[in-house]
Amino acid sequence: MEEKAARLTGSVPAPRASRWRNVALLLAVIGPGIITANVDNDAGGITTYSLAGAQFGTQLLWTLIPITIALIVVQEMAARMGAVTGKGLADLIRENFGVKLTFYLMLALLASNFGNTISEFAGVAASMELFGVPKWASVPVAAVGIWLLIVRGTYRSVERIFLVACVFYFVYPISAFLAHPNWRSVLRDTVIPARVSFDSAYVGMLVGLVGTTIAPWMQFYLQSSVVEKGIRSDRYWMSRWDVIVGCIVTDVVAFFIIVACAATLFAHGVAIEDAASAARSLEPLAGRYASALFAIGLLNASIFSAAILPLSTVYYVCEAFGWEAGVDKRFGEARAFYGLYTAMIVVGSAVVLWPGFPLIRVMFLSQVANGIALPLVLVFMLVLVNREDLMGDQVNGRFFNSVAWFTTVVMILLTLLLVANGFGLKIGR
Repeated sequence: MEEKAARLTGSVPAPRASRWRNVALLLAVIGPGIITANVDNDAGGITTYSLAGAQFGTQLLWTLIPITIALIVVQEMAARMGAVTGKGLADLIRENFGVKLTFYLMLALLASNFGNTISEFAGVAASMELFGVPKWASVPVAAVGIWLLIVRGTYRSVERIFLVACVFYFVYPISAFLAHPNWRSVLRDTVIPARVSFDSAYVGMLVGLVGTTIAPWMQFYLQSSVVEKGIRSDRYWMSRWDVIVGCIVTDVVAFFIIVACAATLFAHGVAIEDAASAARSLEPLAGRYASALFAIGLLNASIFSAAILPLSTVYYVCEAFGWEAGVDKRFGEARAFYGLYTAMIVVGSAVVLWPGFPLIRVMFLSQVANGIALPLVLVFMLVLVNREDLMGDQVNGRFFNSVAWFTTVVMILLTLLLVANGFGLKIGR
């Protein structure tokens, strides 16, 4: 009776009201984790997954389980640091490791992300050419649209658009079902490795899969997004689910890209060079709709990532040097932020239109820069997340530290293989 009276007077929230309140809070927090993870399936990522399916069939599906676990571990630490400290990762690195070290780290990440930005606009050009639109028309329109979205929009409006863009990634599962794979073989190879090899092509593709799924820019962008959205430690449990769901969804999409290409291109011995040629090759094997959906997914991913990658870059560069940053800021309040973003969009799109530019070489060098920077970023993160003066009681536990350090060591070894072997990828079989 007392509890009922208390509820009627409003002193104790009713369970149903409490549940709806938690749902509302969860919806308010969702965004950074899902967006960051899905941007990882950009033009370069889709190309890598397409090559994995076309060259090895379903043999590498088993790697997606440990890769997903590693991605969740790394992303969760970044989100937790943002919620507890209220600061971005670049800001924390500058404050705790000095400006000089931060400067060199930012240079490596800037070079890497510039190369990745170029590849995103190349993905826009390639996907639109599949629909008969020349790149001199599609790339400038995409660049202007992306620039207006970020410069004129607010964080809330931009996030909503990006969340809608995430939905379009489900065209890949549809493409995979239209390809009619042998689902028994698919499930078996997902759980049990069909073949483990140490030849350069296999190792190179394995490293490529890991490298394209976990990239340094993701940690900086996620932590900055958590901070800008105002998520604090008391609501962090919701943000954690945002991160976990995002990581799982992005690798589910990768799973279906590999399956679609394995069931068609690998089964018929079709060699491809990139994601656009994969979409083109799907049509005679899986039908026009599968090919069109694959191309639409590539276009969506390229535009989505062409907006986010430069944004992640300017976030951590501005944080590293103490400049004003944020989509909610006006142009006059954050000139360096918007100026650098504009430069990356303009130069990145212009390079794609430049005849004879060595695009493949630039993309490769950007991945090498990623490989050099990633282990450093992971070590910095682990040192910071274990400092009680920064994290309080939110430091890593013993079990989580074991998993995180193991992930870091594996990533360092794989990154060294990536740099040493130059991916080791052979286009075709």
